[in-house]
Amino acid sequence: MMKKLLQAMACLCLLTACRTLTDGQLRDGDIVFQASRSDQSAAIQKATRSKYSHMGIVFFNAGKPCVFEAIKTVQFTSLEKWTARGSGGHYVAKRLRDADKILTPANAAQLRTTALLFQGKPYDSAFEWSDSRIYCSELVWKIYKNALGLELGPL
Repeated sequence: MMKKLLQAMACLCLLTACRTLTDGQLRDGDIVFQASRSDQSAAIQKATRSKYSHMGIVFFNAGKPCVFEAIKTVQFTSLEKWTARGSGGHYVAKRLRDADKILTPANAAQLRTTALLFQGKPYDSAFEWSDSRIYCSELVWKIYKNALGLELGPL
C-alpha cells in the first residue's frame, strides 16, 4: 500500500533525467511533479522524503500540453490548470534518460494508447497495487511498463 507508493514515487524520481524542462520543451511522455495542496500531500512528502507529492505524464492534445493524472478519476488536465493546483504554481518536468531513443513517435503513440486504458478509473486513496483503482505514481509506472515494457524502477 503506502510502501508501493513510496517505491514507485522514489523510483520515478531517480530514473528520470536530471535536467528541468520548461513548458516550451515539453513532449509526450515527459513526467511532471508538484507539491499538491491535497490533504494527504504532507504525509506523502514526509514518507517519500521528497518535496513533491503528485505527478503525472504529459501528452499534447490539440497542440497544448496536458497532464494525464490520477485525481478523483484518471483524466487529462491542461498543464495550466494542473500547475495552478500545485503549491505556489510550481512544478518540475523530467524526461527519461535516453528519451530520444526510447520515445520514438511510435512509442509515444503507444504510451498514449495505453494511458487511455486507465482513463476514468477512480483514484486509489488506499495506495493498493491493482488496476481497479489507481494513484498517481502507479499510473505513470504502469503506463510505461504496459506500453513499452519499461520498468521505471524495481517494485
